[in-house]
Amino acid sequence: MALTSAIPQSESNDEVPGGYVDAPELRYFVMALFFIFGGITSLNDVIIPKLKELFTLGYTQAMLVQFCFFTAYAVIGIPGAMLVRKVGYMRGAVAGLAIMILGCLAFIPASQTATYWLFLAAYFVLAAGVVIVQVVANPLISLLGKPETTSSRLTFAQAFNSLGTTLFPFAGSVLILGSLAKVSAHDLTGEALDAYRRAESQAIVHGYLGIALALALVALAVWTFRNRLPPEQHGDHNGFAGFDLLKRPRFSYGALCIFLYVGAEVSIGSLIVSYLMQPHVMALPEQSAGKLIGLYWGGAMVGRFVGSAVLRVLNPALVLTFNAAMAIALLALSVTTAGNVSGYALLAVGLMNSIMFPTIFSLACEKLGARAADGSGIINVAICGGALVPLATGAIADLTGGDLGIALLLPALCYAVIAGFGIVARRPASA
Repeated sequence: MALTSAIPQSESNDEVPGGYVDAPELRYFVMALFFIFGGITSLNDVIIPKLKELFTLGYTQAMLVQFCFFTAYAVIGIPGAMLVRKVGYMRGAVAGLAIMILGCLAFIPASQTATYWLFLAAYFVLAAGVVIVQVVANPLISLLGKPETTSSRLTFAQAFNSLGTTLFPFAGSVLILGSLAKVSAHDLTGEALDAYRRAESQAIVHGYLGIALALALVALAVWTFRNRLPPEQHGDHNGFAGFDLLKRPRFSYGALCIFLYVGAEVSIGSLIVSYLMQPHVMALPEQSAGKLIGLYWGGAMVGRFVGSAVLRVLNPALVLTFNAAMAIALLALSVTTAGNVSGYALLAVGLMNSIMFPTIFSLACEKLGARAADGSGIINVAICGGALVPLATGAIADLTGGDLGIALLLPALCYAVIAGFGIVARRPASA
């Protein structure tokens, strides 16, 4: 998923005529930001089964990882935008990266004390930094080039985001799930259990320490170029100004769909490992199942390229309805079959997810005019669906005795609502 900043673009034209900044070297750092925060988000799908085993959690408790991570979008989104508005894009990016590093380092005491709530706190801090970096990334990549090529640059940047979501789960599965010991946490108690948790969670710590090092290098590079941009003019927009837009039926329906889409996407990604491990599906070990998460997110990456061409010739609302209906069909196929058909049908939902976020966003914000930035801010907050829908999905799985097929009915319902929005939005919006 992508976060669209609520900050208006800089109006400065100190660098070149046309109001953009001729600083191509900065684009590489922005691409790196897209790659890293995309990868970190998808890495949660690998961490969840690891922590579920270590702390003998139910699905609801395990989904608290996503709850803490995506709650940051609702809590930090608007304050983060205000921070960036105050200090500027480059310093704002450094601040976000520094908070992400702090979140990565917080996994050390969480592991040493073998305390689950400390892991959750670390995820919230990490996500807080991710939100601030995302608040910077989209408008900054728009600023770094000619206005007529903005869409091309954003699409290219989103490809790096998708590349991160594809590669990180594979690497994380090798490093983190590959270290699961033959003994189970269910068989241990007392000091032996604490020692097991400390030892096994070291794989998580090592992974995030490596990420922290990469983040530090990117932060140093961005700080070096902190004065590269001309003076920025962000205006005096109130971060809460957009909530009155929810009175508009089309926009409020679109914001709801963003909430549900992110929730459905994250719910499925979070359950992939456990789902593919089931005997009647593919009966895979943890590491092998974890490696296949990349197919789910990789499908979204491929779909974005294909979808960008399809959306040029077909009504975006109808394409959205088709994709949502196909996602429902694939979920139905997955839960009513077995073996490879069941497993790969679930993974193929990622391909259907590909065009949903940008299409819902554009349809919801159509003809908002000068209120587009305010609408974007509300869309940012709606991303917190990634916190609540997975938690509800996990609760359904626990209440049904671990029946993940029934739990997947909730994401299917989310897609049904999205399909309805596509039908409603097929006609042009009224001003």
